[in-house]
Amino acid sequence: MSYNFADPDHKAGNTASSSAISSQIPSTNILSKAYIMKIDSSSVAFITGGAAGIGLGIAQAFAKRGAKLMLADIDQSTLDAAAETLRADGADVATVVCDVADEAQMRAAAQATIDRFGKVHIVVNNAGVALGGMTGEIDLKDWRWIVDINLMGVAHGVEIFTPLIKSHGEGGHIINTASLAGHIAGPGMAPYHATKFAVVGYSEAMQQELAPADIGVSVLCPAWVKTNIHRSGFNKPTGGGNEEDPQFKEMSKVIDGGLDPADLGEWTATCVEDNRLYIFSHPEFAAGIDMRYAAVKADYDAVPFGK
Repeated sequence: MSYNFADPDHKAGNTASSSAISSQIPSTNILSKAYIMKIDSSSVAFITGGAAGIGLGIAQAFAKRGAKLMLADIDQSTLDAAAETLRADGADVATVVCDVADEAQMRAAAQATIDRFGKVHIVVNNAGVALGGMTGEIDLKDWRWIVDINLMGVAHGVEIFTPLIKSHGEGGHIINTASLAGHIAGPGMAPYHATKFAVVGYSEAMQQELAPADIGVSVLCPAWVKTNIHRSGFNKPTGGGNEEDPQFKEMSKVIDGGLDPADLGEWTATCVEDNRLYIFSHPEFAAGIDMRYAAVKADYDAVPFGK
């Protein structure tokens, strides 16, 4: 149906179309609070990117609550160091080397988790990388690299582990690490923003789909956290990266002054037990969220259809 811009009050056919569309838009807050994930000694958690940074911070918080842990990461020595730290505090920890971009490796990691612990309740799809650059200047090989890790890595974790959580009928929770960059975009990081916005949308849909199975969903959206993500771009397919670059040094200062991953891990565990969909970390950026959605609303209000 075409719209007559010369006669915006002529709504023949528009109302029906709008109603049909509206009827298919679900509530974004339908998750029942009847089921609350309690993290305790009966819980088994699988965590990607679990050897350091945010993943390790979450692992530490879960371990304090008694959860059994399977840590997945790409480097065995880093995994060994993380496991040793956790075991020193009494945690039951196993590790598996896994590249989240590789479906076969993720399936093997899932099997290793079941072989070691018998079941899994919590999946933390945390592994991720960063990629900067200006539009029109980014090699497509680098684009595929970040999409394979930041988005398909999450999809692998969700699609492979969801049936395993459903199989025991005890409920569970999935945490997908996005970023505040999945809500607010700026120049110079378009591939990163694209993948993180995708993870936010994916998580919002999952929340509605998995609620009937007593599987909660949270999307972790922090700003600056003290991790090594700014060094991940050194591993992109086209190479590059220079620690002496002034921009890199400035970014290092910002990230090194970021939130302690252990504090974010504690907050994440609390939000899981509160069944929160969005896990934010930096209230000082709330104005940016308000500005984004004010801009969305302003342009939505400008739509002539149906008026």
